[in-house]
Amino acid sequence: MQRLKDLVEARIAAWCAGLPALGLYPPMAYLLQLPAKRIRPIALLMAHELYGGKAEDVLDEALGIELFHNFTLMHDDIMDASPLRRGDATVHVKWNTNAAILSGDALLVKAYELLGRDPRALRIFSQHALEVCEGQQLDMDFELRDRVSTAEYMEMVRLKTAVLLACSMRIGAALANAPEADVERIGEFGERIGLAFQLRDDLLDAFGDPQRTGKQRGGDLLAGKKTWILIRGLEKERADGLDALQVELRKEAGSRNVERMIEALGRSGVRAEAEALVQGLETKALEDLHVMNVPMERKAPLFVLADQLMARTQ
Repeated sequence: MQRLKDLVEARIAAWCAGLPALGLYPPMAYLLQLPAKRIRPIALLMAHELYGGKAEDVLDEALGIELFHNFTLMHDDIMDASPLRRGDATVHVKWNTNAAILSGDALLVKAYELLGRDPRALRIFSQHALEVCEGQQLDMDFELRDRVSTAEYMEMVRLKTAVLLACSMRIGAALANAPEADVERIGEFGERIGLAFQLRDDLLDAFGDPQRTGKQRGGDLLAGKKTWILIRGLEKERADGLDALQVELRKEAGSRNVERMIEALGRSGVRAEAEALVQGLETKALEDLHVMNVPMERKAPLFVLADQLMARTQ
């Protein structure tokens, strides 16, 4: 995995070094050079090698996926009014909102330049890129609604987060001439891992160790963010005639008792439900990988990737 990450980082560094020094471009280089795991481009390279391709042959497509991902981050930070990204100032804070909008737009154009070389990649990317935008719209819509179901939340996360990992793997496999059935199957593997990753993030926010996560305990709960954990907790409260969570949510964000909310979630069994849901997604994803008709030694890097995503504590 480190070998592929090094390839991705070198391609990003070379691309950034070739950008003009003024105008749209410094914000693009700034965001791309912040520390990042590069999961999506690495996944594309892994899927390509899984079917006998060479990672070096699809570095432009891997870069294109990372450019698109950073486009979404740049615009999401504006919509969320986020001051920090990976511990550093967000682009709209460091420059201004107009610069962030335009630089984000330029990242999207550059992504299409790189992913448009092969019609197979372009078709897969266009479909999934639109789904990511649909997911972000749902996320914003949910902020205006009093009630959101867990099913609606899962669909939003699938679109906003999981489909880009699926997209990366489908492109990598398709460009290695994998059978169409396997292109779909590896996409399903990526989608399930992506969903599990986000649900695990919800769990870590409420129940993780702040010393390991580096985040405030219950930060999403304090903000009243509609995560799977909170949505399911409210569903169970209403069914059981309880209101501990609702009492806290009626308060201003700074006045909420997060520990009381976490205790209520623990008593209701939501934590156990979420952990079971995550485990089910991860188990099915690994089953998808096992049944692919590819030598096991080629699958090994994807098992490592899955293990790292599933075992995360931060």
